[in-house]
Amino acid sequence: MKRKKHWMKQAFNPAHKGRLHRALGVKEGEKIPASKLAAAKSGKLGPKVAKMANPVVTAKKINSKRRRKRSHKRS
Repeated sequence: MKRKKHWMKQAFNPAHKGRLHRALGVKEGEKIPASKLAAAKSGKLGPKVAKMANPVVTAKKINSKRRRKRSHKRS
């Protein structure tokens, strides 16, 4: 399987800003609750919402791994 280059640029395109928030009924500027994000990713709210939620969940995982690495280096 070939990896896409620059997938984050495409997933978080400024032209699509706020689409997931509007689809989930969360005000922009507020964090999306984990329960709503999980429901969206599973496809319970439709395939388009699942497609929007998938990169967000992946980015959260990447960010949490980076934070763990930094905290271990400091101690």
